[in-house]
Amino acid sequence: MVDIEKPSNFIRHIIDADLRAGKYASRLWSGRPGPAAQQGAGAGDTATIRTRFPPEPNGYLHFGHAKSICLNFGLALDYGGACHLRFDDTNPEKEDQEYVDSIIDAVRWLGFDWQDNQYFASDYFQWMYDFAERLIEAGHAYVDSQTGDEMRASRGTLTDPGRNSPFRSRAPAENLALFRAMRAGEFPDGTHILRAKIDMSSGNINMRDPPIYRIRHATHHNTGDVWCVYPMYTYAHPIEDALENITHSICTLEFEDQRPFYDWLLARLAELGCVNTPLPQQIEFARLNLSYVVLSKRKLIQLVEEKHVDGWDDPRLPTLVGARRRGFTPEGFRRFSEMIGVSKSDSWIDISVLEDCQREHLNETAPRRTAVLDPGKLIIDNYPEGQEEQCLAPNHPQKPEWGKRAVAFSRELWIEREDFMEAPSKGYFRLFPGNTVRLRYGFVVKCAGAERDADGNITAVHCDYLPDSKSGTPGSDSYKVKGNIHWVAARHAYACEVRLYDRLFAVEAPGEGGLDFIGDLNPRSKVVVTAQLEAALKDAAAEDRVQFERHGYFVADRIDSRPGAPVFNRAVTLKDSWAKGK
Repeated sequence: MVDIEKPSNFIRHIIDADLRAGKYASRLWSGRPGPAAQQGAGAGDTATIRTRFPPEPNGYLHFGHAKSICLNFGLALDYGGACHLRFDDTNPEKEDQEYVDSIIDAVRWLGFDWQDNQYFASDYFQWMYDFAERLIEAGHAYVDSQTGDEMRASRGTLTDPGRNSPFRSRAPAENLALFRAMRAGEFPDGTHILRAKIDMSSGNINMRDPPIYRIRHATHHNTGDVWCVYPMYTYAHPIEDALENITHSICTLEFEDQRPFYDWLLARLAELGCVNTPLPQQIEFARLNLSYVVLSKRKLIQLVEEKHVDGWDDPRLPTLVGARRRGFTPEGFRRFSEMIGVSKSDSWIDISVLEDCQREHLNETAPRRTAVLDPGKLIIDNYPEGQEEQCLAPNHPQKPEWGKRAVAFSRELWIEREDFMEAPSKGYFRLFPGNTVRLRYGFVVKCAGAERDADGNITAVHCDYLPDSKSGTPGSDSYKVKGNIHWVAARHAYACEVRLYDRLFAVEAPGEGGLDFIGDLNPRSKVVVTAQLEAALKDAAAEDRVQFERHGYFVADRIDSRPGAPVFNRAVTLKDSWAKGK
């Protein structure tokens, strides 16, 4: 894990206070979820705290999820606790095993392990149903037969109270019979709904008899066609927490208004003996808001379905599977999460903070290699044809223990086209007629000029080299030149597809002011070039990360690379090219 001092925050203060008070010291945990009656008299829970990461398996995880993953698993690690990976699969029409598998891969990629604590909301469907019957029998829930439009009309507004349903006064026995008929599949979708009976005049709309069960004749990815009634997320989630002995249920601020129902439900179930005490507590923190990206699931789906990107793992998309393919590192995400911390107030984080965290880790871990992205031919006229020799280049300039590598030098080289200019601008110190530069790790050369084809295009630049100027040889330091350019020997170069990825959107707040966010896409977010790379890069394995000197950090694509034929993606540039004033 990244060794960064853990800053204190309001969540840690709550946990510290709970541990000092021994709030959860008496709870029992048998090693499996279930109601108190199902657990028996198991040993005391050895975990100091229990958190959970509860994604719905209806899409791929994005950057915002990374913050939640690092927070929940990180707290469990820091306090000697446990974090559960739980799939909130209560919506059969949108969920799929593909998403379950992708979530498991993403959390593991970030470096976290849930050991034996992987669960599904669907594991608890029978308990949830049984608890609903207990609520009905106790007068805390009723079956409503209004239409959806009628329910919405009677719900009220932020300023006006709601109105009681005409079916709110049904007797518990009638409600129970209807609910069991719903369970038996006797009604079509939308005919009835089970609601909690709380207070239709509450100032919190979420407490105005919220729905807790609906009819859905749909096949579930985990339970098949066993059920045709499914719990609402707001009903299922607190029950899942209680059954798993979660101590601190950490979620984002949009669930703050739902906390009164979370507490109400668990209190009623505890009174009925359905769940163990002490009860879990919900704690909200500000979600991640990043500039230059969209994290709305609806918008991400639109980008994929309308083919503005090349699928969910497109390296431009702010999904974790896309970030991995781009060359971002788990360590960079964990560093980012520690740096931004958690708070109760919404705020915007510039995407450059995440990019800088990635740069910092890649700078520490990526070996250096040479790549020419826009190749032009350089011919050294006075270097003997057919001759070649080895130059030594460091694998990492700040890590001498990594040693040096040999790179071939010969008469014909590839250089960047921008490294030659016939009529140089002020401050240009690279190749132009009569100027002298050093070929990095190689010789000093003096430019003689360039040749052109019939259309006037430059086809080759010509130079002469100074034989006693080779880097690392005695006397080579006596040559003082301002320009230093990189190169690759043409005879040994590896021609390779390189994808230059950049930010997907060209503006800080895509779609701001109600505009179509698609119009804010960056037309140069992906540029594909055929580059010339030093020979060693031909052996790069999928997901090998390197720094192309001068150009940035790159990764061998994990999908399209083949043994002996890698394809490279740019993760980040060496510097923030989007910074204001640059």
